[in-house]
Amino acid sequence: MLIDFHTHCFPEKIAQRAMDSLAKASGGLIPQTDGTVTGLKESMKRDGVDISVVQSIATNPKQMQSVNDFAASLACNEIVPFGSIHPEAENWEEELERIKALGLKGIKFHPEYQNFYVNDPKMKPIYKKIGELGLITMFHAGRDLGFAPPFHGMPDHFVEAVKWFDSPIVLAHFGGAFSGEEVLEKLCGLPLYIDTSFSYSVIPRATAQAIVEKHGTDKILFGSDTPWHRPFWEVRLIEHLDMSEADKQKIYHENAEKLLSR
Repeated sequence: MLIDFHTHCFPEKIAQRAMDSLAKASGGLIPQTDGTVTGLKESMKRDGVDISVVQSIATNPKQMQSVNDFAASLACNEIVPFGSIHPEAENWEEELERIKALGLKGIKFHPEYQNFYVNDPKMKPIYKKIGELGLITMFHAGRDLGFAPPFHGMPDHFVEAVKWFDSPIVLAHFGGAFSGEEVLEKLCGLPLYIDTSFSYSVIPRATAQAIVEKHGTDKILFGSDTPWHRPFWEVRLIEHLDMSEADKQKIYHENAEKLLSR
């Protein structure tokens, strides 16, 4: 079984525009789907993914409710959607409660697109409320190809922010995109999950191996970052790391099953 904890898709009417804009911002990344839910499901079938967790992002306060309505509409046997809160939204608390009522499993934050530092004290009440509702928090972590420094969700920031959580948090991109050595030094062993998304051909094998060994396979989740990477690519990376088959299965689905069923 394979659970992809980090995927994206967009409403049909804006998918092409969104994909074009994101590809341009990243410097020309070639998407592996058309950005629609149909494209996601085709990718899942092609690469043997059983369940995808879709991570939606509210890039401004005005779109927050519509983003979460779309996320809720995706829920099915194959798809587990997360919602999103924009830190500048005045009604964030009400929307968090609505997200819980909609049956969404968690919240996705992107510190660059949402322009906030993950360790800004203003986030404390938001994180506390997320914990009270029993939701999972997913963060984009590390650098982002579409932005210039300073970045808002680097390992140093998370070392502080993780202390403010009493509910599960997941850091994408092996704990920090293009920041593997910092992750290894500062984040491994802390009470957080990391996912494997957008790591094939990006993170050096030796760094990935060291993170897996130091952080432990109980706290690693398979993720691809579809449509920007294929699930098969991330599987290929994991298959070339030194670990037992039992540990691979933890990463491929067992850890995600436990986390999503809490």
